[in-house]
Amino acid sequence: MVNVTSPISLERRRCLQQLGAAGLLALGHWGNLATASNIQRNAVSFNISQEPVSLDPTTNAASAAGQVTLYNILESLVKIDESGALHPLLATAWNNQDNNPQHYLFELRQGVYFHDGAPFDASCVIFSFERARAAGTQNKAHRVFENIAHMQAEGPYRLRLTLRDPDPHFLFRLGEATAVILHPDTAGQAATHPIGTGPYEFVHWQKGNSIALRKAGTYRAPQDIAIVNASFHFIHDLPTQIRALETGEVDVFINFITQDLHRFHSNPRYQMLLGTTSGKGLLALNHRHPLLGDARVRKALTHAIDRQAFISQVLQGKGTVIGSHFAPSDPGFLNLANLYAYNPERARELLHEAGVRQPVELRLSTLPVPYAREGAPFIAHYLEQIGVRVKIETVSWAHWMQHTFKGDFDMSLITHVEPLDHMIYADPDYYFGYDSPAFRDLATRHATSRVPRERQLLYAQLQRYLTDDAVNVWLFSSQISTVARKGLQGLWMNYPIYTHDISALRWA
Repeated sequence: MVNVTSPISLERRRCLQQLGAAGLLALGHWGNLATASNIQRNAVSFNISQEPVSLDPTTNAASAAGQVTLYNILESLVKIDESGALHPLLATAWNNQDNNPQHYLFELRQGVYFHDGAPFDASCVIFSFERARAAGTQNKAHRVFENIAHMQAEGPYRLRLTLRDPDPHFLFRLGEATAVILHPDTAGQAATHPIGTGPYEFVHWQKGNSIALRKAGTYRAPQDIAIVNASFHFIHDLPTQIRALETGEVDVFINFITQDLHRFHSNPRYQMLLGTTSGKGLLALNHRHPLLGDARVRKALTHAIDRQAFISQVLQGKGTVIGSHFAPSDPGFLNLANLYAYNPERARELLHEAGVRQPVELRLSTLPVPYAREGAPFIAHYLEQIGVRVKIETVSWAHWMQHTFKGDFDMSLITHVEPLDHMIYADPDYYFGYDSPAFRDLATRHATSRVPRERQLLYAQLQRYLTDDAVNVWLFSSQISTVARKGLQGLWMNYPIYTHDISALRWA
């Protein structure tokens, strides 16, 4: 096994030297650092890995918007907890009418107001769901709402929904960021100044730096909220991250660089959480590219990469090799990781069979996040061993959304964090450009089946189909690492969805 991380290690050592010079890593020296006495007991600050491009999670495919807004500023009918269980939120109760899995009756919460004082009622739900499925919608979960055949308000606080086809995940989908409820009068400004019904209202967004929230005066249960002020910061470089954590500028680091967790283990001022996610790390491939449209080439790329070495060297062992677009935490998960074992010789044979004239060059689009920053050189090294030159292009998230997500790329090292999102492969307009009528038929059969055993078998076939066609190079399902100041209670360890529920937090 070739260790290709030495340049990365050298860069990290330089960072550590800078920090050491500043006295920030001396675990026995905390004179100027944050102490329990200077913690603001009514405030909390987060650092998240990506700054949102937009704060409207219903019109933006990035997960960053939901991390800030879901359950904080904006609310949905249903709330998903850390275990993946469902709880009432804007809906207080629901049931299947006549035991029919296509008929839902929701009782809506009364006495709820948006932050500008506008009342919440059934008309807001109907507006939001119609908006999510309207022609030209940018809601990445539009298929969920397109499956609603009929919506009827039975008074201001009762809503009846009828689905075209049964969807066993429908209620879960109604708890995701794509299903938040907006008011018709203010939905248009949600990208820059979202107005919701949640416990926190938007204060300001200093681009490139932070987003600030405060406890909403309109919230229906103010006695339940301990944190008054909250902020989200976007610090990317390691020295500044550690300085911000140790000086108390930031209380919680989500997705902290796993390689550097060890330095906080022996420090009683911090707590460390290592949990599971529904995320899938992959080398996304553009099927519109003349080479990448050939399954033999895609299989060659998968055989060429030592995925276990990627996890060991880039993620420091914090992850699991996967072989399809499904995470081990997904119900019905099949372990297909061994279908394309690391075999560079077989990779070269497949390229030869495909008539690929070497060397070839492919662009690799990456984001400025640790797994991509360190993983891109790793990927490039392994692909170059089979005659594929890689041009690494590190881009901002805004650039990724404007170009890569619209099909201007060859390959992209990316993590998809949404659970059970295999239907993206049934959409030929999605950024992969994967167009398979056979897969679409299989996905439709699975979505419309009413027989549990049949659904289970079809779900397994979905996983196998994507793997057999080597649609992308699936690399890992990662763990999520969180470092926080001691005494902050209510943090999630596991993330079935990506959000940070500030209302559940309080200082001990």
